[in-house]
Amino acid sequence: MKIDIITLFPNMFKGPFEESIIKRAQEKNLIKINIHNLRNWAKDKHKTVDDRPFGGGAGMILKVDVIDTALHELKLKAKSHKPKTILLDAVGKTFNQKLAQKLSKTKHLILIAGHYEGVDHRVHEHLVDEVISIGDYILTGGELPAMVLTDAVTRLIPGVIDPESLREESFSINNRPLDIKHFEYPQYTRPQSYKGWMIPEVLLSGNHAEIEKWKKENSKPKHLAK
Repeated sequence: MKIDIITLFPNMFKGPFEESIIKRAQEKNLIKINIHNLRNWAKDKHKTVDDRPFGGGAGMILKVDVIDTALHELKLKAKSHKPKTILLDAVGKTFNQKLAQKLSKTKHLILIAGHYEGVDHRVHEHLVDEVISIGDYILTGGELPAMVLTDAVTRLIPGVIDPESLREESFSINNRPLDIKHFEYPQYTRPQSYKGWMIPEVLLSGNHAEIEKWKKENSKPKHLAK
């Protein structure tokens, strides 16, 4: 999979994408992440990417022409396929595990990290395939949502993490997969006894059927990051 991220603050992505699972996924060529500075497509000497909103209002709005130029260039490079373009914006549909699974099957994603007061609405109307939010709260920009979406999607790509870990997250209620919640059971590691606090004996029994039964009996719904 290839992910292109358009942002005003490319340095924000250095830490999260240079560690742990995402780093290993890139080293194994399972995913390629490119970070692009939106100002590279600005047409004036001041690299202007925003302007005041028509009709008045606080803040600045990212310009439709600059974003369109960026998308056009990135899409031209993808000659053999059509990328799926996503705007990260607070007014979008709420991101969940079902959507992450759907996006993980996409060959190429282009993510636009909105910033300032917002994005010219013509971007919503004409330039993107989807508008996605990671939850009902306000952030300073779309950079963190782009990181969240990239992380959630990357770990679902075959070969990135142990398939058993993914299987254990796929519990369902009445055989229906959960979108917002999944079941999480208590987990323990060494030392076996600490300050007199013992782990459940069944986990030491070696009886896999009983262990699976205990896990299901002690599982509780847990909210995924939104």
